[in-house]
Amino acid sequence: MKILVAVDGSKGSLDAVQCLVDHADWYRETPEVHLVTVHLPVPQLPRMGLAVGKAQIRKYYEEEGEERLAAAKRKLDAAGIAYVAKVLVGPVAESIVKHARDKRCDLIYIGTRGMTALGKALVGSTATKVLHIADIPVLLVK
Repeated sequence: MKILVAVDGSKGSLDAVQCLVDHADWYRETPEVHLVTVHLPVPQLPRMGLAVGKAQIRKYYEEEGEERLAAAKRKLDAAGIAYVAKVLVGPVAESIVKHARDKRCDLIYIGTRGMTALGKALVGSTATKVLHIADIPVLLVK
């Protein structure tokens, strides 16, 4: 089974990682875990390339992404669960679902912030959007 776990460094996303760790024995075979975080693209400004190169922007994405992945990696390492970590750049929910589709994942684990239904309706939620656009099962962890 291939499982995508989406994290952003928040408590909710780490709860999703912990849920996977706590229930890894639910699966017949050890799951293949794809640990991802998504960074929104840096806005492209006119003549930005004169001051900031593509390599610097790529390094920025990697550094920020690694910071968001660090705690989740520690949890998975401590539990002895192997994973492949990746920093994605793009619209958050769409990037998560696309990566899951590209890697042929069977399940997406994603944490929620635990907002009320009214709060979700007014503000929106990445987890809710993933749930609506994914064509594979999504496990929301509160």
